[in-house]
Amino acid sequence: MGGSLRVAVLGAPGVGKTAIIRQFLFGDYPERHRPTDGPRLYRPAVLLDGAVYDLSIRDGDGAPPGQNPGGPEEWPDSKDWSLQDTDAFVLVYDICSPDSFDYVKALRQRISETRPAGAPEAPILVVGNKRDRQRLRFGPRRALAALVRRGWRCGYLECSAKYNWHVLRLFRELLRCALVRARPAHPALRLQGALHPARCSLM
Repeated sequence: MGGSLRVAVLGAPGVGKTAIIRQFLFGDYPERHRPTDGPRLYRPAVLLDGAVYDLSIRDGDGAPPGQNPGGPEEWPDSKDWSLQDTDAFVLVYDICSPDSFDYVKALRQRISETRPAGAPEAPILVVGNKRDRQRLRFGPRRALAALVRRGWRCGYLECSAKYNWHVLRLFRELLRCALVRARPAHPALRLQGALHPARCSLM
């Protein structure tokens, strides 16, 4: 047994958080968007590099802009699981929506402010969803990736939940980084260093 990990998937409403999770867990995609009615928790077992890990994946519904995104109001059982003790974060934005990118920026800042002093930094992977709508994107991929990796010091990846493109890869890379976060390197460097093939599958 490899252990357990707590992963939070956060972002503005409508960016595809639930769609990404459902593609990863069940291989399906809802053609019609339905707003998530409150945070949901999924508990899959995952095989990564020959070891089995129990995951807790929190699908956090986005709070309206200006209402402390990523704050305790998104976590009804915050006494048991809060931003402070989450092992890894996936911050999702819509590549066609600059507002959703600003939302992720605020989330990342909120996470940084709530981590206890001296606590290990949890890896953060910023994910641009809806890559299938590439022609409608609001900014060049290279510029956004450089900002996130160099300025925010987070990992960066783009995916398409609709076509299940890079969905497995984003979870694989995030988990690998979370498992090696104790190594003496910056979380962003560890995350980018994890971008090589690895075996990852659901049990």
